[in-house]
Amino acid sequence: MTGGPLTDIRVLDLTQRLAGPYGTQMLGDLGADIIKLEPPGGDPTHRTPPHKVGGESTYYLSVNRNKRSIIVDLKRPEGQQIVRRLLKSCDVLIENNRPGVMARFGLSYADLKDEFPALVYCSISGFGQDGPDRDRGALDPTVQAMSGGMSLTGEVGGKSVRAGVPIGDICAGMVAVSGILAALLKRAGTGLGDYIDISMLDVQVAMLSYQAAAYLQSGVVPGLQGRTHDSYALSYCVAAKDADVMIAANQPRAFEALMRTVGRPDLVDDPRFRTAPDRNRNKFELRKLMDEACAKVPAADIIKCLHQVGAPAATINTIDAALAEPQVVHRGMVVELHGRRDGDVARVVGNAIKTTRFVREGYDYPPHAGEHTRAVLREVAGLGDSDIDKLLMAGAVAEKPLEDAGAEF
Repeated sequence: MTGGPLTDIRVLDLTQRLAGPYGTQMLGDLGADIIKLEPPGGDPTHRTPPHKVGGESTYYLSVNRNKRSIIVDLKRPEGQQIVRRLLKSCDVLIENNRPGVMARFGLSYADLKDEFPALVYCSISGFGQDGPDRDRGALDPTVQAMSGGMSLTGEVGGKSVRAGVPIGDICAGMVAVSGILAALLKRAGTGLGDYIDISMLDVQVAMLSYQAAAYLQSGVVPGLQGRTHDSYALSYCVAAKDADVMIAANQPRAFEALMRTVGRPDLVDDPRFRTAPDRNRNKFELRKLMDEACAKVPAADIIKCLHQVGAPAATINTIDAALAEPQVVHRGMVVELHGRRDGDVARVVGNAIKTTRFVREGYDYPPHAGEHTRAVLREVAGLGDSDIDKLLMAGAVAEKPLEDAGAEF
């Protein structure tokens, strides 16, 4: 069946930049109708440098497919009233303003819950809706730093670095989707919506997972992990003759196969490395010997020998190599989007959630700011053309962003 599993769900998306738009794009990929409500200047990421397609930033294009865009000035009473009209036909509202902003517009959950008891309302912010830091600004790198996750990332003996992908934003969007879907599932039985408070910091702390558990029980603070793993001696990166290879040769047969391949079968029976606890206890000695041996062997030989015994191994791909991987291509993780305007052709990464029974039929090109203002006001808000014209004349809504919005850096 076409349309996706969320084909009957409509989302009013008041988010900008990355965390919220990533989450609403996931909902759109699953078939939900996403109405992206943008401010008079449009989502700033329309203009994020350096790369653009058809006048739109590739940053914006990466997280805004399958949406319709409407420009509304929420600082105006008429704009606030439009939101209430739209909510009569929406299941979900998601926003990522700083705490308190929606209340100033009279559009907080407390303002809306009695009028719209079935509404699922989700707020994404840096630090959540309460607590001593709730009003602080947040960006992905600062949240990575504050959460402790950055203290684990970087070469052993070096300096901490942020993750190369914006995990603070992306994971907050993912967790928001989980919360929204849970609330929708509960609503199916009770008829009542819920309020979901997503903190980027909470999400990053939750992702500390076993590292946090280890510290909480032992009192030992973990440090930079580099390309190694604290718990497994042979889950780390070796420098082969022609490439770096991440291996996981911890099982006996994987260790034995690898030792034969790199010309050190003698290490299998070495008392220092005979069992997994032995290897973990003497991992620095083992890794030194491994590095010397692997440097003489092609990466393909190391990967082949481990794959033959069912053990994971892979070279560290650059992005171009990763997106060209046959498995990535086969799984549809690179898609081409086509819009209605000349130049509206963009290649982006696809949807990681694969469903079988209910499947969305194709992806829609990300909307230009205000592209669907008139259509959405007519179809969803139930306004006539004369009323829409009055709102356009008053500046409460627009069909294109303000020209003096400036560049986004």
